[in-house]
Amino acid sequence: MAIKCPKCQHENPEGTLFCGKCAGPLKSAEGISITKTLITPIESLQKGSTLAGRYKIIEELGRGGMGVVYKAEDTKLKRTVALKFLPPELTHITEVKERFLREAQSAAALDHPNICTVYEFDETEEKTFISMAYIEGQSLKKKIDAGPLELDEAISIAAQVAEGMQEAHKKGVIHRDIKSANIMVTEKSQAKIMDFGLARISGTTLLTKEGSTMGTIAYMSPEQARGQEVDHRTDIWSLGVVLYEMFSGQLPFKGEHDQSVVYSILNEKPKPITDLRSEIPMPIGQVVSKALEKNPDERYQQIDDLLDDLKSISAGIVPEEIKVRLRKAKRLKRKRAILYAGAAGFLIIMVVLGLILLKRPPETIDSIAVLPLENLTGDAQQDYFADGVTDELIGQLGQISALRVISRQSVMQYRGSDKPLTEIARELNVDAVVEGSVQQVGDSVRIRVQLIDVIHEERNLWGQTYDQAMTDVLVMYNEVTRAIADKTQVKLTAEETTRFTNTRRVNPQAYDAYLKGQFHWGKLTPEGFDMALQYFELARKEDPNFALAYAGIAMVWAGRNQFGLVLPSEAVPKAKEAALKALELDNTLAEVHYVLAAIRTWGEWDWERAEKSFQRAIEINPNYPDVRAYYSHFLFTMHRPDEAMVQIERTMELDPFNPLFQSLYGVDLLFMRRYDEAIEQFQNVLKTVPNHGFTLHKLALAFHQKQMYEEALETTKEYFTAWGFEEGVKALARGYEEAGYTGAMNNAAEVWEELSRVTYINPYLIADLYVIAGNKDKAFELLEKGFEVRNPNMPYIVAFPEFVDLLGDEPRFKDLLRRMNLPELE
Repeated sequence: MAIKCPKCQHENPEGTLFCGKCAGPLKSAEGISITKTLITPIESLQKGSTLAGRYKIIEELGRGGMGVVYKAEDTKLKRTVALKFLPPELTHITEVKERFLREAQSAAALDHPNICTVYEFDETEEKTFISMAYIEGQSLKKKIDAGPLELDEAISIAAQVAEGMQEAHKKGVIHRDIKSANIMVTEKSQAKIMDFGLARISGTTLLTKEGSTMGTIAYMSPEQARGQEVDHRTDIWSLGVVLYEMFSGQLPFKGEHDQSVVYSILNEKPKPITDLRSEIPMPIGQVVSKALEKNPDERYQQIDDLLDDLKSISAGIVPEEIKVRLRKAKRLKRKRAILYAGAAGFLIIMVVLGLILLKRPPETIDSIAVLPLENLTGDAQQDYFADGVTDELIGQLGQISALRVISRQSVMQYRGSDKPLTEIARELNVDAVVEGSVQQVGDSVRIRVQLIDVIHEERNLWGQTYDQAMTDVLVMYNEVTRAIADKTQVKLTAEETTRFTNTRRVNPQAYDAYLKGQFHWGKLTPEGFDMALQYFELARKEDPNFALAYAGIAMVWAGRNQFGLVLPSEAVPKAKEAALKALELDNTLAEVHYVLAAIRTWGEWDWERAEKSFQRAIEINPNYPDVRAYYSHFLFTMHRPDEAMVQIERTMELDPFNPLFQSLYGVDLLFMRRYDEAIEQFQNVLKTVPNHGFTLHKLALAFHQKQMYEEALETTKEYFTAWGFEEGVKALARGYEEAGYTGAMNNAAEVWEELSRVTYINPYLIADLYVIAGNKDKAFELLEKGFEVRNPNMPYIVAFPEFVDLLGDEPRFKDLLRRMNLPELE
């Protein structure tokens, strides 16, 4: 039976408390409570008084809807606690008292570092209370009141709160009052969810009077504001409000009166946080937007999903579901633009005719960017395929020596972007862009691409749709590449022409598995390598003559070796075997020559053949930034710095927004002893990718070389933390107290060396700490271990200044260089 609003006459579903149109109350206010602070007279406990024979009252902390909270000392267990008391005038209300008890039972079942610990529930002297952990710090609300939080701090706090909610939801506990005032942040930036006073156990009866609505107004979900049945998704909404508040410094739903706030929650869409703070990345805006979907079915369905998105964004990865949402928003904006453009169609036609009549001569196009192709299926599970096709087109175009082609990492940031193409082109410093869409249907692939000249304005040079069987997908890529080469008027060399006309067919299942392997390998994580190997092996099984499958297998083992996940004695032979098989099947793949160069440089120390592999990879694909970045490092180990800097600078032109390459450029500056520039470069990277372990490590080395020892120590602590080496952080502190900076480094090295007796730890990194500490003998001892296992970092001892400065004159060092066949120091 519908309920008609007495104010606007809008008909609402039965059981609704507020009108869905005007937000006016549909029942009399009697018995309805939209929880604000319950102001009730309560007798204060005196400072120094003792309760229940063990709790000594220290001070009152605050009062709320479910009572008053005191700070007290548990004299029995010698700890500081918070005591939360139910107002005595409510203790005779059975339902309220039962709810208070339920709070204790539900909260006590939760044991998590991001949830305030509840110790016990007790009654004494007609006082009902809960004993819980006392948290030193301030509420998140107070932090926000001081201004919007920094991006990395906000993401960290959000992830911690989500982890606490994840634990609660897993045990069937819904908080129902998540808000910034109910989240404490300690001095060490640890977030703690407080006050499960409104929590309910899933499946149990709601212990409130019929019609009452719990939760603080500004953070209420629409279903909560209407007094409807709620589940864990109401907590997700409330966390969305907190996220909005943290990132923007203001609440998404506001009003002068309670009713206007409720109206806003039910009917209005908040202004995007990316409009309020331009530095907020679009993926963050999408997380907040999805958490604040008014329909619970369109919201995040589990807190786990929201948490995964936050972690991915923190790691620099745009989650697949968010990519879909960004693309939909982009398509909507374009449709609107087309609609508006239609209203001025006649004028546009006249302008176009004028341009045609003017016959502006074409300008040379020598640089291009392939923007992420749109996945027309709308299925996020197929994004790997769209990404793979984008990569292939970049790779194919990259083989044209007359073109500068921007690499994958730098273009992928524009997925779903609504920036004008001219602005994107300006940021990437290119003359033209390729954009389009891809759709896989069964064993067929359809690609729509268009080439747009953006030297002066957006001018469509060419567009075409290709529809081919999956078996001919490589042929299709070559056709697209040749067409773009023709329209840009670049000339192909004889070898390039031959390469683009000699392409064999592929096994659809093998190719699909290969693309999935590439997707997982790109994560550069142990789990990513594991999944990638499974898919590459599947591709090899489906087609034993598929060269790219073997190239992928080789890349996995090379990656595991470089990251120190396995011993070189296991990784190098497997990587080389797969790479040589790929080379046997197809010697025209730049990827194969690159992985062979990596194996021969950092696995076999075969410098002559390594350089030939680097050079061959560059010949095949002059726009392959990975090859050039690491070739620059090879050249530094060969004492050819001028050539090295040419290669890294070209890398930065090809992939300007890749944080890894930006850090590698900083390393090259370090090799050149341009320390101030190196420090600035590393610090700029960390602004984009906070807590990036590799960058922090190299920044610490730059500070060390500048003799900025305090900064070096603090940065070393940060990179230990980023790598999860907490014992190292403690060791630094102990060593510093005993013997200052060098003592700190020496102590950390000793702890790391001790751990290496039970698990494999890169001996080069331990040696590096001993070098910084000035401990020559221990440094040589660890370097000898690195030599024995052919550690892939060993060639860098002739490039990093700290090794050369401390050990360069030592006969032992010169002997080590001789045995590694490295050039002598100049």
